[in-house]
Amino acid sequence: MASRGVNKVILVGNLGNDPEVKYTQGGMAITSLSLATTSVRKDRDGNQQEKTEWHRVKLFGKLGEIAGEYLKKGRQVYIEGRIEYGSYEKDGVKHYTTDIIADEMQMLGGGEGGGMGGGRGEFRGGGDRPQRAPQSSAPPARREAPAARGNDFGGDFADDDIPF
Repeated sequence: MASRGVNKVILVGNLGNDPEVKYTQGGMAITSLSLATTSVRKDRDGNQQEKTEWHRVKLFGKLGEIAGEYLKKGRQVYIEGRIEYGSYEKDGVKHYTTDIIADEMQMLGGGEGGGMGGGRGEFRGGGDRPQRAPQSSAPPARREAPAARGNDFGGDFADDDIPF
C-alpha cells in the first residue's frame, strides 16, 4: 500500500498574545496565534535548562472564530494540525515562513492565564468534521438509573438479560 506521506503536528503550549482575527472578502475568519512550547533538560552540571520555541499557528473558518472568541494571552491550548512552509519577498529580500495550520484545538486549563480550573473545550476545523461547542465547567448531569428508566426495546426482559 503506497502512502502519500504524513504531515502531523501536535503542540501543547501557552499563547504569547491575544489571537489576531482577520476576515477574507468572503467572510471566512483567519486567526493567527503565537504559541510557546517549553522543554526542560539537564546540562552536564545537572542544572535544568529551559528552551522555549515559538510557533505561528493559523486557524481558519469556524475554528478561527472560536479561537478568536475564547482564547486569550497566557491560555494553555492543545493544537493539532500540519506544518506549512512559505516565502515572500519584501524590499528585495526573500523571507521564509513556517506556520502550523490547525485542524483541531482544545482549550486546556481554566479561563485567564491558563490555570488548571474548568473551562475545557474541544474544537475541530475542516469541512466535514463535527464542530463542538465549549464544554461547560458545571458538573455533568446525573444519568437516570437503568432500573428507573426501563429498557428501550419494549420487551418483558431486564437489561441484565442482554448478552452484551
